[in-house]
Amino acid sequence: MHSPFEHNTDNHKNIPTFESGKAMKIQTVISVLSGILFISAAVVAQSKPDETWTKQKVKTWFESKTWLGGLNLAPHTSVSQGELAEQYRLHQSWWDSAFAFLKNQNLETIEKGKHPIDGDNVFATVTEDSTKDFEKTRWESHRKYADIQYVIKGEEKIGVRPVSGATVTQAYDEKTDVAHYSGSGKLFVARPGTFFIFFPPQAHRPNITTGGNHPDKKIVIKVRVTGYEQQ
Repeated sequence: MHSPFEHNTDNHKNIPTFESGKAMKIQTVISVLSGILFISAAVVAQSKPDETWTKQKVKTWFESKTWLGGLNLAPHTSVSQGELAEQYRLHQSWWDSAFAFLKNQNLETIEKGKHPIDGDNVFATVTEDSTKDFEKTRWESHRKYADIQYVIKGEEKIGVRPVSGATVTQAYDEKTDVAHYSGSGKLFVARPGTFFIFFPPQAHRPNITTGGNHPDKKIVIKVRVTGYEQQ
């Protein structure tokens, strides 16, 4: 005969307790969330580069042109694939909005002046000025923004060289986000169909005449960048 105060373990060993049921529910939720995170990470890894990518993977990503979002323009050979991959990884939405603006606007008829895209993060300026003799232009670089430069109509020469090794002629001004230099570099002809991107490590010298100082219509899209504050 059992005492009324004895605990009959046989009658309760197969009945799940409240605590075990709660633990099972938590474990199920964790498993589902882990699966979602795994799938999301896989999708992101396929769509944009990360910090572990090799040069070959960056090259493959760059040449796929998926990052252009259907924009039917070609990046110039001077574009730094590594710099673009890193900044695109950090701020994909900014770059996507910049390329979408180029794709969706009628560039032939777009008005001169400043065009907002994403607040202070991305904005465009359209000009239609005469090109200049080489000696009337200057090398420049920026720290807060990268430049996407595209000649819509006409043509001009653009100089490109590394900031490293250049002689500073005007120290960096944080308000205008520009520094100026002297030195030599490569000159490329910019024409419709091909765009340039200049990151802070690259000094560039735009608006140089190809002969005759004819007007060219041009758009420059500023895209905010990070990691160059102490350049």
